Amino acid sequence: MSEQNITRITLNGKEIILLGTAHVSKQSAEQVKEVIEAERPDSVCIELDEQRYQSIIDQNRWRDMDIFKVIKEKKATFLLMNLVISSFQKRIAKQYDIKPGQEMIQGIESAEELGAELILADRNIQITFSRIWHGVGLMGRTRLLMEIIGSIFNKDEISEEELEKMKSEDMLNTMLQDFTVNFPKLKTPLIDERDQYLAQKIKEAPGSKVVAVLGAAHVPGIKEEINKDHDLEALSVRPVKSKVPTMIAWIIPFLILGIIGYAFFMNPDVGVNLTMSWILWNGVFAAIGAAIAFGHPLTIISAFVIAPFSSLYPLLAAGWFSGIMEAYLRRPKVSDFENLSDDVFTLKGFWSNKVTRVLLVVVLTNLGSTLGTVIGGADVIRLFIRNILGT
Repeated sequence: MSEQNITRITLNGKEIILLGTAHVSKQSAEQVKEVIEAERPDSVCIELDEQRYQSIIDQNRWRDMDIFKVIKEKKATFLLMNLVISSFQKRIAKQYDIKPGQEMIQGIESAEELGAELILADRNIQITFSRIWHGVGLMGRTRLLMEIIGSIFNKDEISEEELEKMKSEDMLNTMLQDFTVNFPKLKTPLIDERDQYLAQKIKEAPGSKVVAVLGAAHVPGIKEEINKDHDLEALSVRPVKSKVPTMIAWIIPFLILGIIGYAFFMNPDVGVNLTMSWILWNGVFAAIGAAIAFGHPLTIISAFVIAPFSSLYPLLAAGWFSGIMEAYLRRPKVSDFENLSDDVFTLKGFWSNKVTRVLLVVVLTNLGSTLGTVIGGADVIRLFIRNILGT
């Protein structure tokens, strides 16, 4: 048996075998099968959480998704990010005629055949995204979304040399490589914290021999962290939202309403101009977002109408309304859910599938509304200073 990509650790009388893999490598999947059959471990740990595990074993999971529920629970952005990452993996997998995550599937199957206990060792992906989201700020979130959505347009083929390089990188980190250069703090929730989480789960796996199937990027970190004790509960806590953004989100509407109200009191004509500026900037940018997503004409109109009002009430978002409108007007069919995993592979599929189109409408309308709020608010203040304070 080849020892390539294998790291052996002895800890408290337990033999731990770390097998570093590429998430889109047929050779990695073959090695997983070979190692588990040869080592016959008591436990097999795989770099999956419960949600990703269920997505692998339940191929029909999309049929049960309620798109309205996704929007109402504010999970549209998260789901869209997951689908784009899936698209990235599928593009490579199709090029090399392999299944994305084949090495994890093999780990599951080999553990079942052997009768070894299967351990889902990775942290919940929603918590990872939540901790990433918390660390980049408003502008960072916008850039992150643009980076991820922009990856759909990248149709460059992956060379075998680049595929081999992926064996030393995390799939998420590979996608966000340029972004992490500008936001080095992303490495903490994306890699470092997951190394700690994975190390603790592997260390706690039952039995005297454990095989862990991991993306190779995590092996060096796990080797370092496995001798330390880590609090899994602390690593699984969603970050506490700062009160400052919430305060700002409420201050801005009161400021805008106060400025417009005062302008009406001093000069009704100026008040009308300020109101129109706010409505047009907000409405136009939100409508542009919905249009870029190829939303229904009534969806685009609803984005235009709702955005100026939702921007004045932080608990609402224009994208929720336009997304629900799009889902109502073009209700996704069973075939859309069934074809979802294939449609995310292509740019055309992303925009033509009714499920992903709804998600794009939500996300891009919200981005447009946010941009419109910033520009519209600045223009309202500019007009107020020029026409009221300047007189």
